[in-house]
Amino acid sequence: MTHMESEIHALHIFKENQHCSHDHSHDEHHHEGHHHHVPTEFGKAFATGIIINLVYVGTEALWGVWADSLSLIADAGHNLSDVLALACAWIAAILSKRRPSVYFTYGLRRSSILASLINAVALLVVTGGIIWEAISRLLHPVPVEGWTIIIVAAIGVLVNGFTAMLFMSGSKGDLNIKGAFLHMAYDALLSLAVVVTGIIIIFTDLYWLDPIVSLIVAFTIILGTWSLLRDSLNLALDRVPQMIDPKAVEQFLRSLPGIVDLHDLHIWPMSTTETALTVHLVRNQVYSSDELLHQAAKELKEHFKIDHATFQLEWDKEAQSCMLAHIGSV
Repeated sequence: MTHMESEIHALHIFKENQHCSHDHSHDEHHHEGHHHHVPTEFGKAFATGIIINLVYVGTEALWGVWADSLSLIADAGHNLSDVLALACAWIAAILSKRRPSVYFTYGLRRSSILASLINAVALLVVTGGIIWEAISRLLHPVPVEGWTIIIVAAIGVLVNGFTAMLFMSGSKGDLNIKGAFLHMAYDALLSLAVVVTGIIIIFTDLYWLDPIVSLIVAFTIILGTWSLLRDSLNLALDRVPQMIDPKAVEQFLRSLPGIVDLHDLHIWPMSTTETALTVHLVRNQVYSSDELLHQAAKELKEHFKIDHATFQLEWDKEAQSCMLAHIGSV
């Protein structure tokens, strides 16, 4: 067996051991963010969602003016935030595909992280407005304006529900798409609550049900949005993506043939669907194959979904003088 063949053979042995030792536990988390499960294009979904929501907002606003309904006009303004949320997510999806440049060396991939964070904050702000209005109406109940509001809210269930369905397939693998999905899904839930509550109130005159149900829906939205906000903040702060076990990555790298140590290991999100890694690998004087690094990068992509791996090789006798060799150095 040649020197090169021994390296690759040792790496394949490690790969087989990985299947037995940690592949199962890793696969339990792959649905959280493995970008290869996410459809690459949502352009039509964004365009469709924006168009039908704009039509709905315009119709609701006109209907509110015709019926002299302040609540309908206010809800039209709220639904306009859906259009802005979809537009924000769409722009981020487009920007994230732009090629790297001299000054943006990773391209604009991180715009998808910013969009998911903006969507999470926007959802919480809008929900805060709902809570404020609900408390106000709880203290000072006002009559529900009959079937007009119920019909318009029912249309909202269809519009928001259909738009949410457009993004359901990508909501588990891309926080940007998840933000758009949650925004529309929770608005559909809110509209459904208005329909059900409105029908009950018409037959019972229990006007206090309207703010009570609104508060229940609002707190439901907060609970559901919290994970989006948390995950978006984590990605914005360069936390290791949730589906990647950094200890397993380090174990893999230390098991590479000829690698005796490593330091300055960094794993961070480039976008809501892509991950990067840099590391200093300390090798002995025996192994020096570039093919080994190519194979290691391939293994990192296949087993850990790390798309962009960069290695710096150092000889074991020289590694101690590396300025980044100490824990805590960045």
